Amino acid sequence: MTSRQEREERMPPRTNPTARQVRLAAELRKLRERAGMTVREAGELLGTGPIQISHIEAGRIGVSEERLRRLADNYHCTDAELIDALAAMATERVRGWWESHRGVLESALLDIAALEWHAHAMRTLQVVHIPGLLQVEAHMRALFTYARAAVSGHIEELIDFRLRRREVLDRDDPPEYTATIHEAALRMKVADRRVAREQLEYILERSELPGVTVRVIPFAAEGFAGMGDSVLYATGPLPRLDTVQIDKVHGSAFLDGEAQLDHYRHRLSVAERVALNLEESRDFIHRIAREL
Repeated sequence: MTSRQEREERMPPRTNPTARQVRLAAELRKLRERAGMTVREAGELLGTGPIQISHIEAGRIGVSEERLRRLADNYHCTDAELIDALAAMATERVRGWWESHRGVLESALLDIAALEWHAHAMRTLQVVHIPGLLQVEAHMRALFTYARAAVSGHIEELIDFRLRRREVLDRDDPPEYTATIHEAALRMKVADRRVAREQLEYILERSELPGVTVRVIPFAAEGFAGMGDSVLYATGPLPRLDTVQIDKVHGSAFLDGEAQLDHYRHRLSVAERVALNLEESRDFIHRIAREL
C-alpha cells in the first residue's frame, strides 16, 4: 500500500464534503453501477472492504490517483479522457481562495465559487437578478442588506466574497461566459437610480471582455416562459462532467444527471434563441441607462 493510500485510510471521514468532492464520488459510483458490481465486490477487488468503498462513493474520504485508476480498471472503464479528468479532480492540491471563508459563509456559496473557478465555460440565465459575476458593490450591498438583515455582521464578508468571485473573468485563462439577462432584472432598482445606472454601465463594461457575452431578453420577446429562472450551467472537461447550479428559496442545488443537464441545456437554448443579439443587447442596456 502506498503512503498516500495509508493516509487516506487513517484519516477520519469528512463530515461535510464539498460539492466537487461529492461529484467525484458520484462519478465513481456510476462507474461501479454500470459495471454491475456491488460495493462488497468492488472492495474485494481493491483489497479493502465495502465500508471504504461506501466512504469513497459518498465523498467522505479522498481517493489517490493510483486507487482511482485501479477502480476504473476493475469497472472495465476504457474512457481514457474520463479517467484522466476524474484523476485530476482527485489529485487537486491547490487550496482555492474561497476556502478562507469556510466556517463563516454557507458551504453552498463556497461550492458556487469552486464551480465557477473550475468551469471551462459558463452559461447563465437570470430573470429577476443581475448575475453575481456582473454585480457592482453597491448593488451587492443593497441585496445583502435586504436579504441578510438578521446576519448583518456577515454582510461585509459576503460582499468581499462576491467581489472575489468576479475575478474569475479577469484570469489569464478565463472561461467563456454567456449571460442571458431579462429586461426585468435590468430595470429592477435594488438601491437607487445612481446605483442602477452604475450597475448597467458595469454590465456594458464587462461585456467588452474577451469571452464575455451579454444578451438581453426584452419584455416584448415571444416564446419565453422562464419567469423564475436563475440558472448557471458550468461546462466541465467533458460533457458528462457538466454541472447545473440553480437558486432555491433556501440555498442552492447542484444537478448533474444526464436528463437534468439535457433539460437545462434546452431551457438555456430557448432563452438564447429569443434574446436580442449582441449589438441589440448593448443598445438596449444603453437605452435603459439613459432613462434613469
